[in-house]
Amino acid sequence: MYTQLLFLVCIAGYCVPVFGYPNGAISDSCDTMLPRHGNNILQTSTPPYNISVSRTTFSPGDVITVTIQSSSSGFKGFLLQARSVGGNRIVGSFTSTNGNSQQLNCGQPNTALSHTNNNIKTSITANWTAPTGVGPLRFRATVLSSYSTFWQVESDILIALQISNDACGSEKFCLSSPANCSPNNTNCMFMSSVPSADGYVFEMSGPTSGYLAIGFSDDQLMGNDDVYLCTVNSSGNILVQRAFNTGRSSPTILTTYTSASVVTRSVNGILQCSLITQTSISTQTRATAGSSYYVFLANGDSQENGQILKHATRPIISNTRVDLSSFLSSGIQIGGNRVILAHGALMLVAWMTTGTIGMIMARYMKSAAGKPFLGKALWFQVHLFLMILTVILTIIAFIMVFVEVSGWVNGAHPVLGCIVMILSFIQPIAAFFRPDPKSERRFIFNWGHSINALVIKVLSVATIFLGLQLIDTSPTLWLSKVMGGFFAWEVLFYIILETNMRIKTKVKENSENKIASETIAVVVFICGNLAFLISLLVGIGSS
Repeated sequence: MYTQLLFLVCIAGYCVPVFGYPNGAISDSCDTMLPRHGNNILQTSTPPYNISVSRTTFSPGDVITVTIQSSSSGFKGFLLQARSVGGNRIVGSFTSTNGNSQQLNCGQPNTALSHTNNNIKTSITANWTAPTGVGPLRFRATVLSSYSTFWQVESDILIALQISNDACGSEKFCLSSPANCSPNNTNCMFMSSVPSADGYVFEMSGPTSGYLAIGFSDDQLMGNDDVYLCTVNSSGNILVQRAFNTGRSSPTILTTYTSASVVTRSVNGILQCSLITQTSISTQTRATAGSSYYVFLANGDSQENGQILKHATRPIISNTRVDLSSFLSSGIQIGGNRVILAHGALMLVAWMTTGTIGMIMARYMKSAAGKPFLGKALWFQVHLFLMILTVILTIIAFIMVFVEVSGWVNGAHPVLGCIVMILSFIQPIAAFFRPDPKSERRFIFNWGHSINALVIKVLSVATIFLGLQLIDTSPTLWLSKVMGGFFAWEVLFYIILETNMRIKTKVKENSENKIASETIAVVVFICGNLAFLISLLVGIGSS
């Protein structure tokens, strides 16, 4: 039977109960690991004790020898536990190896070890058995040199040899595709992150014979990214490196981690790496104070010297910024969520179809025959309707994406999108106040209106290209290629219609032939335009 001693400590007439445990029966201290000796203060000086382990990696069922060693005059009492780095959960079980120590029940049998007497000890050794479903961990001990003097010490971090998704969301942040997949499956891309005292513990796993990479970025585009690489070279050796990515070129290697801080393996086509960092995430030339980033996960081929090549498929990207100090798993954006996809679809319809056809009507169909409609030429009414519809679609898409992301996202795509939105809003307002057709200043409006339309068109095409790169999930990035064909189709018919208009201006022909040739060209253009549009909308929907 264990003995608990009750003392009354009296100060200025007040007495409080204080408990002492000379025989180590201190289960009441399991959570805090602090002795219940009254108002004693944890020492902050360099501890005269340390914890050593027989190995720094483990698999379920492995037995690790743990030693608390004194570098000075010894210690009287201690409490030893194994704690998960993420979540601070008590894990594993101890076996005492001598009469100076005993197992304790801290929630589960034998999950802690303490002293059996208050004799002076210079070291204590015990065996610890690793459980299943545990990520990185460290041993922690409270060591007492006397009744009122004690320190807390920790071992180095131990890394699990088998990467698991068991503790995702509770003890580590995870990003995977398919969602919640097991890292041991051949089709699973997986990474996890656990914050430690000075940095992070990262895990990555995926099917590749080349490399895996995890990146941290301030936006969802490549550039100014902190990257961690796990690469197989031509000799079959696995290198774990930290790099900085300045664009779409190969990243610049900053650090190659030594075997003491990494665990690697490649089995059945699955490459896995775990590493311990001692630095903060950096998306600039220096570490930033924040802990929220977009997370990237990619794989691809590497050259014989270990130099990585461009990833064959689009990286997995977190939907939102991830707070790496938390353990909440994130949704992935291989493509995008429905609101983002709807935003892209509306912008595509606005600036590749309704806006384009509206501009063509104003530029090339003024001489088309037809009765006036609502007091205005038919071409003008079609142009007016399509351009108003274009502006409305742009405004709706603009509001949708801002509400969805709840703020500003860095990158060229949102910047260009905002410029397009502003210029689109100006265009109809300027048209409303246009001078009379016979005014001497009418040419100023005509030039300004045309140039602004051209600028909007060019910027909108560039913005759409950038947007499609964010959501394209195909291995060949075919959405961007189809968009290239779409744009080439437009340029071709602009050339055809412009050439036709200039020829017709110089060569006087009857109006019927003139109208017929332009109308046929526009009809063919619209048919091709709709074919490209439908293809892209289907692709966006499949993302």
